[in-house]
Amino acid sequence: MGIEVRNLSHIYNKGTPMEAYAVKNVSFTLEDGSFTALIGHTGSGKSTLIQHLNGLEQPTAGTVLYNGEDIFGKDYDLRGLRGRVGLVFQYPEYQLFEETVLKDVMFGPSNLGLGEEECRSRAEAALQSTGLGPDYYDRSPFELSGGEKRRAAIAGILAMEPEVLVLDEPAAGLDPKGRDEMLGLVSSIHRERNMAVLLVSHNMEEAAEYADRILVMNNGELIYNDTPKEVFRHVKELEAMGLSVPELTYLMHDLKAAGFDVDTDITGLEDARTEILRLFGMTGKG
Repeated sequence: MGIEVRNLSHIYNKGTPMEAYAVKNVSFTLEDGSFTALIGHTGSGKSTLIQHLNGLEQPTAGTVLYNGEDIFGKDYDLRGLRGRVGLVFQYPEYQLFEETVLKDVMFGPSNLGLGEEECRSRAEAALQSTGLGPDYYDRSPFELSGGEKRRAAIAGILAMEPEVLVLDEPAAGLDPKGRDEMLGLVSSIHRERNMAVLLVSHNMEEAAEYADRILVMNNGELIYNDTPKEVFRHVKELEAMGLSVPELTYLMHDLKAAGFDVDTDITGLEDARTEILRLFGMTGKG
């Protein structure tokens, strides 16, 4: 059934002269197995919103349902929920603290009350999923490269075997190669574990390439909730919010303006290649 957000609002400094909406009357659903991107400029409410999904923040109004249950209801097991809805903060490598990589990844499942053998089994499987094999188990997490640290931190969440994975800018600060590897990792985790993924990003190419659905936040409000193709049709509206569309979408609009009969809804590289080959009467074979 996934996560359903109903009319969620969050007000900071409520009842004071500094009162401000961070999130305002937001509703959406994350279906089981879906891949959704959440985009918006800095200060649009993205980070505040995602912290409600596993109960780290309490709403001013509205609620969040997980598999049909109100997570803010009386006696709801929030500790258990945080094992099922894994939240990976921006720069998660800063949260590493144990003396070895394996111990760090075991920390999450141990907090769920699991025995040492089960914790170790889960940690090893999670590290394998993130490309960190046995050679990494006894290493200090502080000796890893930046990308490896981030993989270890994500493994710590995966070891709790969540059904939903929420990632806040997982490729932030990485070079282009590291970015591609990190997003490829997230995509493979999504496929292999069939978990719902919510990817928070400023990068339109990331959203277009990986997400089945895109949520667009602006000034605390949910403006769009649709497929990438539909969302990126709103070029001027997105630009007015300080956002953009994928570069390939801009290219197709430029070609259209120059008189070429092309599909301006294209967002992905392979679709753009096919469209340009079609335009020039080529098959792309050979």
